[in-house]
Amino acid sequence: MDAINFVNDQNITQKELPSFRAGDSVAVNYKIIEGAKERIQTFKGDVLQVKGTGTTKTFTVRKMSNGIGVERIFPLFSPSIASVQILKRGKVRRAKLFYLRNLVGKKARIKEKTRGSK
Repeated sequence: MDAINFVNDQNITQKELPSFRAGDSVAVNYKIIEGAKERIQTFKGDVLQVKGTGTTKTFTVRKMSNGIGVERIFPLFSPSIASVQILKRGKVRRAKLFYLRNLVGKKARIKEKTRGSK
C-alpha cells in the first residue's frame, strides 16, 4: 500500500455520511468561521453531480434563491461540513444533471422516488 492510499483510507473512515446521488434533495450543514465566532449554516438544494474518488470526492448542490440559481461545490470529507441530511430521493436517469440549469418553473422539478411498487 502506498502512502497516498494510506492517507486517503484514514481520512475516509473519520466521517460517517449518508450515501446520496444525483437527483437527491439534501440539506448540507457547514461551519462558517467569522473572526472568533463559528456558526453552522444550512444549504438546501438538489445534488447535480457527485465526482471524484477517495478524499477528493466532491458534490455539487443547486438551489433557487429569489429566482436565481445558486450552485455550490462541497468537498465530501471537508472538516467544515458538519452533516448532510437527505430530504428526498430523486428519480433521475443521469449521473450529471446540468440540464436543470436551463429549465424554469415546474419543468425544473425532480420526481420523487417511491419505495413500493404501488
